Amino acid sequence: MQLKYLSFASQIYPAMIRAASPDATPGSLVAIYDKEGRRFGAGLYHPRARVPLRVFRHGTEPFGEADFLTLLDRAVDLRLEVLRLPEVTDAFRVVHSDADGLSGLIVDRYADVLSVEVHSLGVWQRLPRWLPHLHARLGTRHAVVEVSEFAARVEGIPAPADARPAVTRVKIREHGVRYEVDFAGGHKTGFFCDQRDNRRRLAGLVRPGTRVLDLCCYTGGFALAAAVLGGATDVTGVDLDETAIAQARRNAHLNHVRVNWVHCDAFSYARQMQRNAQRWDVIVADPPKFVPSREEFHEGRRRYEDLNGLAISLLRPGGLLVTCSCSGLVSAEQFEQFVSRAAHRQGRRLQILDGTGAGPDHPVMSNCPESRYLKVIWARVW
Repeated sequence: MQLKYLSFASQIYPAMIRAASPDATPGSLVAIYDKEGRRFGAGLYHPRARVPLRVFRHGTEPFGEADFLTLLDRAVDLRLEVLRLPEVTDAFRVVHSDADGLSGLIVDRYADVLSVEVHSLGVWQRLPRWLPHLHARLGTRHAVVEVSEFAARVEGIPAPADARPAVTRVKIREHGVRYEVDFAGGHKTGFFCDQRDNRRRLAGLVRPGTRVLDLCCYTGGFALAAAVLGGATDVTGVDLDETAIAQARRNAHLNHVRVNWVHCDAFSYARQMQRNAQRWDVIVADPPKFVPSREEFHEGRRRYEDLNGLAISLLRPGGLLVTCSCSGLVSAEQFEQFVSRAAHRQGRRLQILDGTGAGPDHPVMSNCPESRYLKVIWARVW
């Protein structure tokens, strides 16, 4: 495999490839050479894929199948030995695709279950060897493997004989809060580990008398952290997904707390609360991805500004806004502009306290900065 020009990107697109060996089959491990013919790295090749070459090593050293296990070990060591995540949770990201040097693979641990997302045929072909290795390192027993319709189509990944997950639900713990993860009915893995540190931080900023509103609450992560860890007694969670709200109710029962769960569109609910002259001390806005593609950037920006404007209008002076964006195509600077513009249109001002993102089990590799997708703004609203 020879490149047209030097690139340290982990994903190589067709326009960047000069030539490929004719005997390289879909999913093959191939050596990579630069435009001068010098050894440059190794990766997995698929001539018909949207991303035909995924690079797993840059350098002149040989790379074989056993080296994939070394990459898996490096990812596991970060979570177990460096971050020591099992001390606070049994739910965390084990492999974060390109950011762990394993392009096309995402693995989350939920108690004794590995939830696996596959975006590459070459990765899918190697799972029978990789999964037992991960189970041995992590002490897990089960795996739920997901391949999106898009990935299956563009990569040619065959459909499983039985699409039902081997495990449908599992209970996890996070900083003393218990959650149930629904693999069959949830979005992606059914739980978002990336907000773990932000949920804990929110809990430290509320008190028993604090009134908290969690817009787009999904299965209740922020709302439950506020109620269980922060002791907030007036907590409301709103989400349009009826299945998610049902799961949030079960999660509240697991933790023996009362939360007001509302099955409603967050925009509609916020507008009704405006008319009712309701106000909150703390509002969390954690919507789904509003900018899934570059073509939808302007519409997504409008939705971010609309939702944040509504949230800001419902905050008491000096109230805390915790607002999130998981759109990778929106930079931290752009998101701050969206939220600031929404505040100014309400005649309000933001006192920005901090900007955070995903936990360290969702790292960012220097040659793949686009993996810094989650942005969280913490601000008092005046």
